[in-house]
Amino acid sequence: MTHPKSVKVGLVQMRCGADVQANVRKAVERTREAAAQGAQIICLQELFTSVYFCQVEDHKYFALAEEIPGPSTEIFCALAAELGVVIIASLFEKRAAGLYHNTAVVIDADGRFLGKYRKMHIPDDPLFYEKFYFTPGDLGFKAWDTRFGRIGVCVCWDQWYPEAARLTALHGAQILFYPTAIGWHPSEKAQYGERQHGAWETVQRGHAIANGCYVATPNRVGHEAPDGGDGIEFWGRSFISDPSGQILRRGSTGEEEIIVEELDLEMLDTQRTHWPFLRDRRVDAYQGMEQRYLGDRHV
Repeated sequence: MTHPKSVKVGLVQMRCGADVQANVRKAVERTREAAAQGAQIICLQELFTSVYFCQVEDHKYFALAEEIPGPSTEIFCALAAELGVVIIASLFEKRAAGLYHNTAVVIDADGRFLGKYRKMHIPDDPLFYEKFYFTPGDLGFKAWDTRFGRIGVCVCWDQWYPEAARLTALHGAQILFYPTAIGWHPSEKAQYGERQHGAWETVQRGHAIANGCYVATPNRVGHEAPDGGDGIEFWGRSFISDPSGQILRRGSTGEEEIIVEELDLEMLDTQRTHWPFLRDRRVDAYQGMEQRYLGDRHV
């Protein structure tokens, strides 16, 4: 497939509430706004149809899950065809009774459902109890040819793993998208907040550099405490990084907004030619990468 020389990417950063239909309507509206600003590939944040329910372990939230393709996929396939844009939507997938995934769908600009990515790395941290809800993905890392470029998608916790970024880039992704829901515990923000945010942004900028590709990350905003307690203050700061790790555009900490930036896809060849990390990889010497840990073999 012949791709254009440049593409405008749009990230939707928004608040979510308890009303699923209201969240979907808002996501549709924001997608329209991004398209009106010229965005050709539009990525929504992680699990945008609901509050971030993984703060608690409660079986009632399984009722939020849906089949893929399913109702939300149909809405955004129709929207993509109407607007002529590529859409990446993060959904709670019900695969079968008792089997659920945190899944991102990729829809081409003609409304075709291109495929899905199931989140591979599942966290289990205070207020991020995702292992209760989600089975680790089994579709592997992949990339898709769209009308406006070849893209790869991972989801939130995947962004901490260089292996995920590398394998997605090795499938030819020009842009890595990371739909995200990350924020501060209010009680920890003063002491650890900026350090946590800095690590999150830095590791993804590193993926852009190491793989010679763009990285685009939409994150939600707002304070959410679906079942009481301190909840999470989502920090927003959605951003787009170029292949040298420079931030091209960054969202605010607390406001709903749309981030649109034009990306020069021809720059990727120049970047990878001058910094040929893919060429110089020692694929013959990486035995052990598939192991959990090697240090105990020397005991």
